Amino acid sequence: MGATADSTGGSGVPAPAPPPKILLAKPGRGRGGGSIVKIGRGDEEPYARSRLPPGSLSFVSDSWEVHPDRLLPFMSDNSEFTVIGIIGPPGVGKSTILNELYGYDSSTTGMLPPFPIETEETRTMARHCTVGIELRVTSERLILLDTQPVFSPSVLAEMMRPDGSSAVTVLTGESLSAEMAHELMNIQLGVFLASICNVLLVVSEGLDDVKMWHLMLTVDLLKQGIPDPSMMPSAIGHPQGPSPAQEKEERENFQERSVEFMADLVFIHSKLRDQELCPNNITLLRQMLSQYFDTSSFRTEGSEPLRTKSEDETKMHNDSLEAETRKSEQNGLVKNLFFLPCKVHEDSQKGQYESYSSMLGKLRDQVLTMRGRPFGKPMSERDWLRNSARIWEKVKKSPVIADYSKLLLNSGMFRK
Repeated sequence: MGATADSTGGSGVPAPAPPPKILLAKPGRGRGGGSIVKIGRGDEEPYARSRLPPGSLSFVSDSWEVHPDRLLPFMSDNSEFTVIGIIGPPGVGKSTILNELYGYDSSTTGMLPPFPIETEETRTMARHCTVGIELRVTSERLILLDTQPVFSPSVLAEMMRPDGSSAVTVLTGESLSAEMAHELMNIQLGVFLASICNVLLVVSEGLDDVKMWHLMLTVDLLKQGIPDPSMMPSAIGHPQGPSPAQEKEERENFQERSVEFMADLVFIHSKLRDQELCPNNITLLRQMLSQYFDTSSFRTEGSEPLRTKSEDETKMHNDSLEAETRKSEQNGLVKNLFFLPCKVHEDSQKGQYESYSSMLGKLRDQVLTMRGRPFGKPMSERDWLRNSARIWEKVKKSPVIADYSKLLLNSGMFRK
């Protein structure tokens, strides 16, 4: 076909292709639908870490502040929604998992994934893709929260001033070293997500890394005085939040109700080698996980056994796994444990229990069919957003986390 005036701009030279769009929220169906919108960074305060990508839809910014107002256009008065968050170290596939839950089709031309994924360039430069917390909403009213990596050297490097202090105010009114602030950042992310999500995906790399388990136990220990977002009194008419008298009444009412909310945890171990995906290893990991969280406040349920590469092996391994799973269920062991193998080229002849894409699809199906921990009472998406922003401020002002930071400083683990 010959070039038209529209495609050449009348000069005979083909016009450049339009830049790809970034999918922030799917078009809605009926009430409470989302939209496809590009949002710029607006008036965010620039400093060392400010490198949010174009089209960023930031809930918690790189300056560790919440921006609920810019997200309100994506929210509705619908009360039938599910919040799914994710947390984990760098490079474990967090954004890829959320893109799968979102329903993003990588074969779609001219459309970038809703959550940016690690590229060869970011790996080479030892950087990370997500800063703070990024939010997307699907047409099925899933609110997906992607977080910056925990235990990340690149996050630490970007927030560190030349004198070693933190460029980010993590605890309200306190100046901390970058190392201490980075440690508290990880805890605050965990406490916040456990407080506002119905389901929280906890991703680790390999079978042996249990740092994320330890982090979630710390979250369980320090998540005190953080209310169920649906139980918070309305702040309507108080743009800056409730008055001191209302804050006191809120605390008293919260203590009287003894409301406790914790997201359902889903543990995901990614990048597993084929030899690691054997029934004995999986059973052992389930037992370890059960012992780790035996006395925690987290509630978990549901999972599925692994499948293998041939019919004979499938029967043999599944019979073994099912027997161990039944034993685990009788002993009350944790069941929300999923496994993702290493990625291999589709044309590779290397045998696998199952391909990465297939297992990722099964993980998606399992997570999307989970009910998750329900909030105490129904609330709209907009109320969830406003109350979550207030919860973030409570996390930053938490006296329990502040006392924990002092304990770490006194231990000599971090410089003052």
